[in-house]
Amino acid sequence: MPDPARRPVVSVIVVNYRGAQDTITCLRALRADLDYPAERLQIVCVDNASGDGSAERIRQQVPGVDVVEAGANLGFAGGCNLGARHATGTVLAFLNNDARPHRDWVSAAVDVLKAEPTVAVVASKVLDWDGEHIDFVDAGLTWFGMGYKRHAGQPDDGSHDVARDVLFATGSAMLVRAEVYRRLGGFDERFFMFYEDVDFGWRLNLRGWRVRYEPRSLTYHRHHASISKVDSQDNARELYLLERNALAALYKNVSDATLAKALPAALALTVRRATARGEVDPAQLEIGGPDSGDREGRSTVEIPRTTLAGLLAIDQFVELLPSLAASRQAEQAARVRSDADLIPLMRKAMEPAYPLPRYLAAHDVLVDVFGLEEAFGARRKVLVLTGDALTERMAGPAIRAWNMADVLAAEHEVRLVTVNPLCSPPDAPFAVAQARQRDLSPHVAWADIVVLQGHALEMVPELKKAASTKVVVCDMYDPMHLELLEQGKDDTDEQRELDLIGVTNVLNAQLARGDFFLCASERQRHFWLGHLTALGRLTPSLYDSDPTVRSLLAVAPFGLPGKPPQRTAAPIRGSLTGETDKVIIWAGGVYSWFDPLTLLHAVDRLSRRRSDVRLLFLGMKHPNPEVPVMDIGARTRALAARLDLTDRHVFFNEKWVPYAERQNWLLDADCGVTTHYEHVETTFAFRTRVLDYLWTGLPIVTTDGDAFADLVRTEDLGVVVPAEDPDALADALEKVLYDTEFAAAARERIAVVRERFTWETALAPLVSFCRNPSPAADRLPGSGPLVRNKPLGIGGALRRDLDLVRSYLDNGGPAELTRRAAGRVRRLAAERMRKGRDDG
Repeated sequence: MPDPARRPVVSVIVVNYRGAQDTITCLRALRADLDYPAERLQIVCVDNASGDGSAERIRQQVPGVDVVEAGANLGFAGGCNLGARHATGTVLAFLNNDARPHRDWVSAAVDVLKAEPTVAVVASKVLDWDGEHIDFVDAGLTWFGMGYKRHAGQPDDGSHDVARDVLFATGSAMLVRAEVYRRLGGFDERFFMFYEDVDFGWRLNLRGWRVRYEPRSLTYHRHHASISKVDSQDNARELYLLERNALAALYKNVSDATLAKALPAALALTVRRATARGEVDPAQLEIGGPDSGDREGRSTVEIPRTTLAGLLAIDQFVELLPSLAASRQAEQAARVRSDADLIPLMRKAMEPAYPLPRYLAAHDVLVDVFGLEEAFGARRKVLVLTGDALTERMAGPAIRAWNMADVLAAEHEVRLVTVNPLCSPPDAPFAVAQARQRDLSPHVAWADIVVLQGHALEMVPELKKAASTKVVVCDMYDPMHLELLEQGKDDTDEQRELDLIGVTNVLNAQLARGDFFLCASERQRHFWLGHLTALGRLTPSLYDSDPTVRSLLAVAPFGLPGKPPQRTAAPIRGSLTGETDKVIIWAGGVYSWFDPLTLLHAVDRLSRRRSDVRLLFLGMKHPNPEVPVMDIGARTRALAARLDLTDRHVFFNEKWVPYAERQNWLLDADCGVTTHYEHVETTFAFRTRVLDYLWTGLPIVTTDGDAFADLVRTEDLGVVVPAEDPDALADALEKVLYDTEFAAAARERIAVVRERFTWETALAPLVSFCRNPSPAADRLPGSGPLVRNKPLGIGGALRRDLDLVRSYLDNGGPAELTRRAAGRVRRLAAERMRKGRDDG
């Protein structure tokens, strides 16, 4: 339990309107329900000129609350700012008076603020009062300045329980660093209410701060309960504030270039929205004719309040322009991020938002005429290309490609295309297609960015041409040539050499062509950096601009789902094994570079002293028919039978488990195992099955030598053993299976470590690159050195040659000098012949 004295003081600010019962309920919950030290919690209630005795009722019924009385109704923005001026905490927490907090609302948000110093605001997850439907889990912003809650009203199915950066937090439940809040001047009081939270989050992001959605910081909200007390006649006042404040937020926060296109279009759209909402058609009026007042009564039209609201909003926006102009100047001078940087946080900037036919038609015209798609960064088109089968039973390459498409689809228009004949994928929020090699060109022509893996580049020869302008991302997470050294051991030496040359050429073609590269670990990064250097991709200009070279080659490990695994069945216990047996799981296939044989010997030894030990091989048949059947599978079965382990202590699941069901098998196990030999493939491998062990909280037993062995050892996630040592392996399995204290500690560490490997985190370098994609510097025409060496001249050339002669003699004697001279003669002769052909 953290020391309360080390927790920051949090000032919770609640604004009260007429009728204090909701507020009293909220304040009592803050006092009684929060899992946060009471002495580190200040509760401030601002009575927003209720005039009905609410302030005194609150003092009497909820003692210990600091009640601040406003002399006038300051609205939500002004009320919050008044409360902040009376706050003593280093963290300000804003909560609507018609909301109630979950016990972790404050503590979860404080954890984020302490762990991530670039986060200024934590956006709480907000559900309806009963906790069944979503009020806020993600922010959106239209090009005309209107913020919206993207998933409001949808059932809460747990799919939004992953933390993410957002543009703004909902004012109904958010926590902010007090110093940052004050430096920005708090909420803009000109907004009164509505979009003051949008404007605040927008300004924060422009200044380089982050707003972080944290689902563990949870509240429940009775939506607009307070608004109904403020404005019960109709929603005209609400519409007026929404329209005016959207224009104000847009005007203050977009750049000059964007404002020049967006503001006139937004003003025009406000008018059309007003007339469409009130069903007022200007065609009903005839203006300018001498008898226009007599013809069919069309000169008299009743204007609804909802229409007037939009027109008056523009009028009031004009009134505010002098003060808004001063605010705009300050915000633009302080910004450190561009409009383009924030486009991903806007989610769907070109969303029309209102399903009114006349309005939608005008929206499309304005977007087209003012070029707003370009101004607000139209969604880029990303093609993810794989050669693996896309089915319910996907293997590693397909899983990785699928999750790349899924993560990128949040910001871009994505197509996932496989050249494998097997393509019967599950439902996806992006387009999925199968194409023969000859049909790939249209997909490539459509895309702005092509992300590829494996042999995919060989199937799109137009991408390999020097004239190709497509931005290409090469996923190098699988060192195929190193795998081939093990996989091809049963072939002839001649065939192995030809295969190795072929695969190496495939990889070299990618390394020569790519604009950006991904690998799975720091070990791999060192390996591929050597490849890139040998191929001339590591240039002085690249090094001078980026000594880390991460702008060219970044680490993006295999990932795991951000959502915790949910059990839907128990396929092992009570079926293959007893309910209380100790189950070891081998997740994934059995390939030549693994060592299941030592594992069988270890299980044989362990079973003699622990009769309830069981080992399950999860998938013996690969879902991709193009993956050859390897001899190691048959050898594994034969050894298990010879040791009399089959169906007693060792079980083989023949079919590949569907990807969406694998958690059921893993959750039935007690530990995960992976064993391999000591060779170069191991050194640079990234065992993706280990991530499933992390995801499902399984202590890990692994052979030493790869990147995950380092992780397991460093983080105490299980036990690392030497290669081909069945006794050490048996002891390690016994420890994680039967030492309950050790296993529990490993699970605790796994729960922390696995957060580093969620797909959103793992693929962050790819997401970042696709937000601002560009060709690699050395692929741009005319990208050579700006300063070239001057010609040496006769004297300089002679001195250079004499220095070379001296060097050759010093290092190799006359024989080395003769060899070098002969080579130079051959090169000069070849150059003359080539020149002669060119001249001819």
